[in-house]
Amino acid sequence: MRNVVRQELVARQLDEQIAARYPVGQRLRILDVGMGQGTQALRLARAGHSLTGLESDPEMLRTAHEALASEPAGIRERFRLIEGDGRETGVHFLPGSFDVVLCHGVLMYVEEPDAMLAGLARMLAPGGLLSLLVRNGDALAMRPGLAGDWPEALAAFESDTYSPKLSASLEQGAPPSSLGLPVRADRLEDLTATLAGIAAPLQAWYGVRVFTDLVPNGEELPPAGELERLLAAEDRAGRTEPYRRVAALLHLCGVRG
Repeated sequence: MRNVVRQELVARQLDEQIAARYPVGQRLRILDVGMGQGTQALRLARAGHSLTGLESDPEMLRTAHEALASEPAGIRERFRLIEGDGRETGVHFLPGSFDVVLCHGVLMYVEEPDAMLAGLARMLAPGGLLSLLVRNGDALAMRPGLAGDWPEALAAFESDTYSPKLSASLEQGAPPSSLGLPVRADRLEDLTATLAGIAAPLQAWYGVRVFTDLVPNGEELPPAGELERLLAAEDRAGRTEPYRRVAALLHLCGVRG
């Protein structure tokens, strides 16, 4: 359920931002950096867009190839998979090659993300959309605190890293080589400044998983009606102050000037 909430909310938010910037029916050139299993990339390809997936982990890339193989020929023809690192986009693509660049659940594994973000912004055509999904560094104490793990909650106030559980990392599509390792969280204020500095200033941001971050990793989906109400509550919280500020994840959308 955790992954369904994450993917559905990001999909709604991303579609909202795309619809605000491009005419209905326009086929966009989209790059998904660190695409993992390709959930969002495949969804966007099914909607008619041209997708390029960049993934450095061979196992994740193999999983994405297998998923793509089961798609109709028309989708396979407009979907390109490349083995590569998000820090080296300039090696693979020319500046301005894409209308939308996705970087979801990747920055936490990059020690110095500013250079990578600048490279991603260069890949965007003028007016292009940069979509980032990061762990919320301003809410690291929430999960252990709500779980009653007071030592970890107190430590989280002074930290910008966290150690994801293996199953949670798998759910998010993290590279197998990184599972269980401490990773960095990012703060809204810092990323806002970074996006301004790379000429892709923040235009909108959302919280993702305000209410369901404590759901056990193996939790099954509830009945359809209950799931829709859950998603409606999460969707509204992710757009509403002060709830969105304590979400487990932040979805930030910058636009290339």
